[in-house]
Amino acid sequence: MTGSHDEIWSAMANPLRRRILDVLAEGSTTTGAIVNALEDDRHVVMQHLKVLRDCDLVRVEPRGRERLNHLNPVPLHDAIGRWVSRYEQDWSAALVGLRDTVEGRAERSARSRSSATTRRRGA
Repeated sequence: MTGSHDEIWSAMANPLRRRILDVLAEGSTTTGAIVNALEDDRHVVMQHLKVLRDCDLVRVEPRGRERLNHLNPVPLHDAIGRWVSRYEQDWSAALVGLRDTVEGRAERSARSRSSATTRRRGA
């Protein structure tokens, strides 16, 4: 099940869920290890893990009596990419405009130095 972008942003709004993802960014681990790393109540952590699983940010692999949690960054990457892409064109246009302005000033400055040098030689 892939979470919608709204579900992903909602899941990311919670600081404990972000901390869980930070723990998983260091490597896949058991639920118990996440609880220990966060020093929080097991039931609270499990509730937050469920939210992260529901929007596909965490995948669980049962291993006997343990559950190995894996970070799945793809949905978050997609949500961020979709949001940022709305502004990329504006950024690109602004950077092109800045480059043109800077290069235009440098060109005008070079021409002005060149004419001053030519005038001094002719004088």
